[in-house]
Amino acid sequence: MESRLYPNLILDALTKVRYPGNGKNIVELGMIADDMRIDGRKVSFTIVFEKPTDPFAASVVKAAEAAIKTYIADDVEPTISVASLKPAVQERHNPLPGVKNIIGVSSGKGGVGKSTVASNLAVALAAEGYKVGLLDADIFGPSAPKMFGVEDETVYMHEVDGRPLIIPVEKYGVKVLSIGFLVDKNSAVLWRGGMASNALRQLIEEADWGELDYFLIDMPPGTSDIHLTLVQTLAITGVIVVTTPQEVALADARKGISMFVGDKVNVPVLGLVENMAWFTPEIHPEEKYYIFGRDGGAKLAKEAGVPLLAQIPLVGKVCEGGDSGKPVAIGDDPITSQAFTHLAHEVTEAVDKRNNELPATVKVDVGRR
Repeated sequence: MESRLYPNLILDALTKVRYPGNGKNIVELGMIADDMRIDGRKVSFTIVFEKPTDPFAASVVKAAEAAIKTYIADDVEPTISVASLKPAVQERHNPLPGVKNIIGVSSGKGGVGKSTVASNLAVALAAEGYKVGLLDADIFGPSAPKMFGVEDETVYMHEVDGRPLIIPVEKYGVKVLSIGFLVDKNSAVLWRGGMASNALRQLIEEADWGELDYFLIDMPPGTSDIHLTLVQTLAITGVIVVTTPQEVALADARKGISMFVGDKVNVPVLGLVENMAWFTPEIHPEEKYYIFGRDGGAKLAKEAGVPLLAQIPLVGKVCEGGDSGKPVAIGDDPITSQAFTHLAHEVTEAVDKRNNELPATVKVDVGRR
């Protein structure tokens, strides 16, 4: 019985192929492009070399063909294309020419309310009169459709300058796109990293985002291929890191900050948001209970040398708003609406300061060797 071909099987075989220049395998080096196609026993993909004159290109292609036949099956028919990196051309290409500022909303771990912060920040910015877009980049756990109350919306396409583009769903003045619009909301998304990255690029490059003042990206928790895809695809203005006061969350937030400020990524951290900073009963808004610890986010911000943008209280209506599709940023609860309005003001000031003091962002080249 012949084995069924799937991308993971091909990639596993290609890990046996070493690039002669340094001895590392070509999958680890990121040399396999996200264009793999499988048709029965035929497979096609591209191997990307740093230079068009790479002296090892021919031998690497032959080794890749041999690896597929040796480690999978001899009847597999590989068609391997060769491409080269062209940094100058890549740098000129801007997939979002009408967007002024691109802001990532990140967290070191799940469960800290990152998506809640991203959604309410987007709505609060729109309420201030800005043109805002929100990309739900959490491919494996999309939540924006529910938080905006648009789970049952159908996404359509239209033609712009001869190109078919996805039309973002608009709600509360925010243009929203999520993989959640394109998959069954009750089923898990089981994709390899390359497939997820490809889907994400489509939501960025093949959508009609138009003119935006702020394009927010709700990133997946932790650090992953998706983060690298984002910083390689877009020139991100800066990131906001969300945490709770708990030590376990703070430890992961430190890792998240270090990823962005590291030499390979080098994306400015605009500041930190301490979510669930304290619990406030709705009937006693003046009371504060520090059930997850006190000022942990404030201390981390000081330690990391980044601004503390806001401390968001834990109030019952925040959860209710997310579940009902009515963000609390525009609700009638003064505690939460004021907290997110304050955050929106702090973010716009942080972006202005960053743009005045630092050079324009460029897409990240994390290097292949």
